[in-house]
Amino acid sequence: MINNDILRSVRYMLDLSDAHIVAIAKLADFDLAKEDVAAYLKKEDEEGYLELSDEAMAYFLDGLVFHKRGKDESRPAQPIELPMSNNMALKKLRVAFELKEEDMHSILAATGFDVSKPELSALFRKKDHKHYRSCGDQLLRNFLKGLTLRLRG
Repeated sequence: MINNDILRSVRYMLDLSDAHIVAIAKLADFDLAKEDVAAYLKKEDEEGYLELSDEAMAYFLDGLVFHKRGKDESRPAQPIELPMSNNMALKKLRVAFELKEEDMHSILAATGFDVSKPELSALFRKKDHKHYRSCGDQLLRNFLKGLTLRLRG
C-alpha cells in the first residue's frame, strides 16, 4: 500500500493536524517539515504531491507507538526495518493501539473482510518463517477502515 494512503488514513482516524503529525514523528527523533506533511497528504494527481518515503513512514509509525503508549527511556530505540512492508505497518499499528488477536478479527470482520486465525498470525511472523504470509493492500486497507470505524464510530 502507498505510504501516503496509510498516513492519510491515520490522520483521519485520529483527527490529527499537520503540526500533530510533525510532533508524532519527532517522538521517534525524525524531523518532518510541516510543508512536506501537507504535500504528503495530497492526492497523487494534485499539484505539489510528494511521495512519503519508507524511512519517514517507519519513523512516523514508531512515533505513533510512543504517542499512544508512551516512550520507555530505559530501552534503546529499535532500528527501523527498510523497505517498509504492509506487514510492518500492520504490526506497528497493532502495537500502537494495543490490539489483541480478537480485536484484529473484529476490526476486519466489521468491514466484511474475514480472516482466519492462522492467516492472521501468519502476517506477524518473521519473513523467513515457513508460514509467513505477506499482507496484501486490500487487507491493510480494510484493517485501516475497520480501525477508523472503531475509533470514530
